[in-house]
Amino acid sequence: MNESGAVKPWTRPYDWAEVVLGVVAMASPLWMDTDNAAMWTMVVLGALIALDGLVSLAMPGMVAGEAIQIVLGVLLFISPWVMSYTHMTGIAWSSWIIGALTVVAGAAALPLAQAASRMAGSH
Repeated sequence: MNESGAVKPWTRPYDWAEVVLGVVAMASPLWMDTDNAAMWTMVVLGALIALDGLVSLAMPGMVAGEAIQIVLGVLLFISPWVMSYTHMTGIAWSSWIIGALTVVAGAAALPLAQAASRMAGSH
């Protein structure tokens, strides 16, 4: 927060973590054994996670962005079972780890987004 109590855009570390996690998920099919379902799941969910992180960075008071991030993390976590790629150990573990870390980052950023939203509403 700056002197006026407002959160400056592009400064929240949890949102930067979400962007990095999304990019890693999106790029992971480049170095892991995948099939079509696993590859597109990682690319699409990774892109959505990174994009939502960028939106949250640009608009720190947007509480919905963090809730969406949590949902995307859960979707990535369950995707090896839903999309049937649990037998591909590397990409499955990537989904589970990146999904769980995305949920943690979104949950950690949620109170910050709520505080920023309250601050913005008090002006």
